[in-house]
Amino acid sequence: MDIVLVGLPGSGKTEVGRRLAARSGGTFIDTDREIERAAGRSIEAIFRSDGEAGFRALERATIEALGPAAADAPGAGDHAAARVIATGAGAVVDPRNRWRLADGRRAFWLDAPGARLAERLERSPTVRPLLAEGDLATGLERLRHHRERFYAAAERVDADGPPGVAVEAIEERLRGGHMAGGVTLLRAGLAIGRVVLGVGVAAAEIDAELRRAGARRAVIVTEPGARAAVGRGLEAALASRGWTLEVVELPQGEAAKRLSIIETAAGELARVRVERDEPIVAIGGGALTDAAGFLAATYQRGIPWLAVPTTMLGQLDAALGGKTAVDIDAGKNLVGAFHLPSAVIVDPDLLAPLPVRDRRAGLAEAVKDGVLGDERLLEVLQADGAAIAAGHRTAEPSALAEVIERAAWLKLSLVESDPLERGDRMALNLGHTLGHAIEAAAGFGPLLHGEAVAYGLRAAARLGVRLGSTPAERAERIESMLDTLSLAIDPLPYPLDEVLDVLATDKKRRGGVLRWVLPTAGAWTVADGVPEALVREVASGVLAGRPVDAAARP
Repeated sequence: MDIVLVGLPGSGKTEVGRRLAARSGGTFIDTDREIERAAGRSIEAIFRSDGEAGFRALERATIEALGPAAADAPGAGDHAAARVIATGAGAVVDPRNRWRLADGRRAFWLDAPGARLAERLERSPTVRPLLAEGDLATGLERLRHHRERFYAAAERVDADGPPGVAVEAIEERLRGGHMAGGVTLLRAGLAIGRVVLGVGVAAAEIDAELRRAGARRAVIVTEPGARAAVGRGLEAALASRGWTLEVVELPQGEAAKRLSIIETAAGELARVRVERDEPIVAIGGGALTDAAGFLAATYQRGIPWLAVPTTMLGQLDAALGGKTAVDIDAGKNLVGAFHLPSAVIVDPDLLAPLPVRDRRAGLAEAVKDGVLGDERLLEVLQADGAAIAAGHRTAEPSALAEVIERAAWLKLSLVESDPLERGDRMALNLGHTLGHAIEAAAGFGPLLHGEAVAYGLRAAARLGVRLGSTPAERAERIESMLDTLSLAIDPLPYPLDEVLDVLATDKKRRGGVLRWVLPTAGAWTVADGVPEALVREVASGVLAGRPVDAAARP
């Protein structure tokens, strides 16, 4: 078994790693020293000549060269280590590095107070380029703020004392049993709730959250499709952990998002006597978490809930942020509430049963997030998006996990800074103005939400070009990305006037004026008072489809 050590500069990874390897008879690997050996230069010199980007490329290659996790030696005890790998403090920031380091290996986060880390670094002869300037304590706090969610995916070990104490603590954990199943990639405690991202971790994390809440049973709200695909497996796993189950089924898809359905579901909660402090566990796609979240927001004036999204759209967008809502005849999501989940558990393994169409549609939200400012996300989508949509294992799980993480984190960052959508969170409406109108005109059924958003993204790009907000090359990149994913290509049969009528009730209006989120060269802007004639012209063109050679479609 390989052991991986992560943590901030000064946490003692090298010394603890050496001692662990010596005591277990394993090989010690320090990735920073491996980088220096391969480059023939110090890390400080690499930063000076090649910058951080050059160093990170070498770091990525070094971690990839580790290969798969080493198998346990025959007869080895639980505390034996084939290799002990001490990583550079920033290695875990790269999602691909994190995947390679966590897959099949047991990772420990050496953590200590900032004052202790600063004290050690002041005595160290090693120069940390990212901490070379400015106040050391301030720099460490900055790094902790940006990286703690990545470190927290590993098992935390107190590294405040001497290295030997941390070594003994790790050995005690190892003697306690083998590593849990799954690969945890991110664990964040935010003001808007806890977020966990990991592959194969859903059941264990639901169990942990229910125990954290002091729950006496698992009250699950789901829908038939999700329950058949993954829900029954999660129910069995929870039952095996000792949980008594209560299951409330809502209809599938947008049919769940009706006030009459919420009334019936609330009656079910009352029948099984769900109390005000009991959390419900929402297992399903974006429509289900919207409806279950609204149910939680309104039942007994608000009860806790956990979101366990089972669709691409749900994992990278819909289940995040606490916007819960139902539809009425006048429009989508017009009746709702802000009610944050206590936790969101994102497990890409739950996506395996999804049809290709659903996977592809969910990626429209990822395109939106990339356009809002994550260029690396656009690069991953360009390279691996078609394979992810098709469910090809060659692109997964690292590429899929990276797409979900980057898209989800962009949304979470905006929600954290603007939980009630009174400022920058409005950026997330990119593509949704015309998209929601098309969905409503379609009757909330024939067209998936992500498919409608893709048409809305094309509209926003074209409006942006005509209004001077979006450079032509940026708009073409957006359209080309959607072409690659085979999104928003086919003509739609919905009457233009019906689509435009829905825009008149759009909730993004202020003072009677519809506000459009439009892409810029690398971010976004808001345009008020877009001429109706221009909206009509662009909407008409989008509804007509985009000719793409059928042979070129993924």
